[in-house]
Order: sequence, then structure tokens, then C-alpha cells
Amino acid sequence: MSWIDISQTLNEDMDVWPGDTPFQYEKTMSLNRGDSVNVSSITMSSHTGTHMDAPYHYDEKGIKIDEVPLEYFHGETLVIHVPEKKMIERKDIVNVDFKGVKKVLFKTKEEGKVSYDNYAVLSPELAPYLKENNIHLIGIDSPSVDPLTSKDLLAHHALKQENILIIEGLQLQHVKSGFYELYAFPLKIKGGDGCPVRAVLKEVVRS
Repeated sequence: MSWIDISQTLNEDMDVWPGDTPFQYEKTMSLNRGDSVNVSSITMSSHTGTHMDAPYHYDEKGIKIDEVPLEYFHGETLVIHVPEKKMIERKDIVNVDFKGVKKVLFKTKEEGKVSYDNYAVLSPELAPYLKENNIHLIGIDSPSVDPLTSKDLLAHHALKQENILIIEGLQLQHVKSGFYELYAFPLKIKGGDGCPVRAVLKEVVRS
């Protein structure tokens, strides 16, 4: 079975959330300068690129990234293509057969990098429907499940209410709808509000 990388490549030219910390990668030791090894420092936001939100990101009482159970980071996943939508609603997936998966990834566009100007978001009313179908993690190729200017983060809070975690900023342009195995592990940052993940899919064959 083939592997599919669905993570953004971290680099200094990438866009970040407006006002957030830019990504920087700087060599602190270098073989070319006579050091015995290459060593670098990295500066970035905990929500850079493809990342997982810990509930603590938007709720002071929410669990931190190091407290998230490991089963959220791996498992069979359904990729759903929902094109040309400003907001994904229950009616858009009401006919989807989740077939026992606990993770869903929403593909909203066919091409182009993650945009902070115009992207699809989730309707808060989607959360209880996903919970009814035993979903405990959603991912999306948008930089957020809520609009850029949102202050109340209704979709974030609705998903938290149903104990559904969030991965944002996925790269799904090259992924077809269907079932996969997802691997998306964050670093174990004590007290962290989120963390970039190396998200990959592995193709599976269902009988």
C-alpha cells in the first residue's frame, strides 16, 4: 500500500495566521563553518502549517496537547470531498456512510496552497451529527474551522462540546475520497495549546 503525505512543508516563505509568529530555521552550528555537526534552531507558532489544536487552545479548562489520548493520532479515516463550499453543513454529508471510522478529513479544494483569505469553515451544527456517527477527530485543508475574523469560535467550541479534536491546514489536493489509515502525531509539549503534525495517509483496501 502506498503512503500519501498530507502535511505542509515548513519553510520561511510559508504564510502563517495573520499576526502569528513567522517560521524561521537558522543554523547554529555548521559543517561548512568548521563545526563537527549541523545543528539548527527553529522559531514558529504552535499552530504553524498542518497542526492539531488542543482544546486548551480555545478553552482555558481544555486538555493540553500532551494530555490528548494517543488513539486520536492514528486510525482508519474517511476523506470526504466537499467542493465549492463556504461552510460545510450537515446536509452536505448526511448521505455519507462512515462505516465505523472515528476520523474524517474534509477536502474542500482541488488545488492551491492553504489560503488565509478565502477558505471553507465548519458549521457548528455539524458537531453533534459527527458525534452521532462516533467521530472523534476531524481534519480540514483550511487554516481554521472558523472564519478568520471570528472571536467566539463557534465551530471550535461545538466540536469540543462533543469531544472531537481538530487538525487544520492539511494538504489534500492530491487525495481521492475514500478510506485510509491516518497517522498524525504531535510533539509531546507539556502544557501545549497545539502542535504541528506530520500527517500521512496509508491506502487501505476494504472488503
